[in-house]
Amino acid sequence: MKKLSLVLIFSLILGMSAISVAAEGKDYSATIEMFKESPAVAKFFENSYGYAVFPAIGKGGWIVGAGYGEGYVFRNGEITGWASVAEVSIGLQIGGQAFSEIIFFQDKQAYDKFTSGSFELSASAQAVVVTAGAQARTGTSGSGAGATAGPKTGVQAEIGYVNGLAVFLRPLGGLMFDASIGGQSFQFTPY
Repeated sequence: MKKLSLVLIFSLILGMSAISVAAEGKDYSATIEMFKESPAVAKFFENSYGYAVFPAIGKGGWIVGAGYGEGYVFRNGEITGWASVAEVSIGLQIGGQAFSEIIFFQDKQAYDKFTSGSFELSASAQAVVVTAGAQARTGTSGSGAGATAGPKTGVQAEIGYVNGLAVFLRPLGGLMFDASIGGQSFQFTPY
């Protein structure tokens, strides 16, 4: 029982620290530049209709998990509105983490669907994790991975739009074991 209590306390501390990191990480331009540095992501800035960027989303969980973040939505390089993201999950999970997220819209239809007021990404949505040395992709349509020694090697996983969206994540910190099912819910407020 003592071990379980210690694990619970540890996971709550990690969850709270991840949410704290997320609250502090509001630098949109630095987050956009960070994503542009990845060759796998850079091409989406050139060919997408628009995108939503969330500099920091904090997530914590112990069986039931929750996360929250705020961001801006862009079209043609201009901010068109503000968005918030909330996520809830249930399953085998413990700990806390913070990550940046960017969602690219392939065309006007995908952009309009996201900016219609409220939008949800289901558990089946694909997300590509971008790190300095590796990338992984997972979703119901399959999975794939690629690794690089750096951005100059050109070795990248093949990544494209799925249902008009391309989603990329970049870990910021924390420690979380997560084998849960959940989704993200977005609220959009136009300017």
